[in-house]
Amino acid sequence: MNQTDSPEYLARKSAYDRLITVYGRKPVYEILADRSLEVFRLHLAESNRGGGIVDQIKTLATQRNIEICYHSREQLARISRNSKQDQGVACDIHSAGYQPYKQALEQLPSANQRPLIAVDGITNPQNLGMIIRSITASPAYGLLLPSKGCADISALVIKASAGTVFKGNILRCESLAKALPAFIEKGFEVCTLSSHQATPLAEFKPQAPIIYVLGNETEGVSKEIAALSKHRVGIPMANGVESLNVAITAALIAFSGL
Repeated sequence: MNQTDSPEYLARKSAYDRLITVYGRKPVYEILADRSLEVFRLHLAESNRGGGIVDQIKTLATQRNIEICYHSREQLARISRNSKQDQGVACDIHSAGYQPYKQALEQLPSANQRPLIAVDGITNPQNLGMIIRSITASPAYGLLLPSKGCADISALVIKASAGTVFKGNILRCESLAKALPAFIEKGFEVCTLSSHQATPLAEFKPQAPIIYVLGNETEGVSKEIAALSKHRVGIPMANGVESLNVAITAALIAFSGL
């Protein structure tokens, strides 16, 4: 058996795939102080000066028996992926629902599946955090989140989500254009939000598992993604209002099946 096919390797890889890395001294301190969160490892730059919040972070990690790893500044920057804002501190949090989309797709049934919501070009961290919070609280299965063209899961996103980032299902992909065809093959149908020639959301009765795609507030869903869409739904506006904030739209869609 190839080492990469062994049960031990696959279990270890699955565990690492479910880690969310958070950087910055205050965000990491707040995460360590929250004992409901399962912190896997703390990363510190060797160049950090002692005292203050860095010592408090070390104390919290020690009290919780969390492994502390020391790195060069360059190594830590590769872990945080944000050398300008990590302040020499990062930590990995285990999140059961955070996983590659291919991993989740193997387990998703093709029928009677709760809807998924995907985002296309949502770059505002506060909007992304609020979207995650609404989806996590709703009957929807989870969020399909591309790394290309969308905000990263950062301290701002975590704060806007009120910590629900670690509680719901977030399926990672590089881009929607690459991931959506795999869902379509599984039996899902793509539905985009539109204000033109669209079925009112309240009247939409899908006959197959659905992925709703929310686009950028300025440009909407990209043409590449619109080409994969089989349905278009809209939320009727009154009193001359043109549109809703994307996070509000996500909440309406996430709870639309109730």
